[in-house]
Amino acid sequence: QVQLVESGGGLVQSGGSLRLSCAASGNIFSRYTISWFRQAPGKQRELVATITNGGTKTYANSVKGRATISRDNAKNTVYLEMNSLKPEDTAVYYCHAQHAVFSNYYWGQGTQVTVSS
Repeated sequence: QVQLVESGGGLVQSGGSLRLSCAASGNIFSRYTISWFRQAPGKQRELVATITNGGTKTYANSVKGRATISRDNAKNTVYLEMNSLKPEDTAVYYCHAQHAVFSNYYWGQGTQVTVSS
């Protein structure tokens, strides 16, 4: 069982920055792809950024150039840094872990990000 705990959300002004953290229960990054998703009210959950167990990073077009996903293996933590935030970035941000080989996956509880205009 993998536990994921997000933190770092909050209220930020348009144009501002923040860093979200996803702390995993143990050293899982060699076996799991970690992704950040977000879900705005009334909308479907969407993929924001991914870092594979091999370290490959990908981003949604909506955040490309404004977001950076990274991980600290020693702290078992994945980060999502976002800058030039826009009101449309307002959402609950979720951390997701997908095993690289098997079908098991896990979600965190989410952290709210609100960007005021």
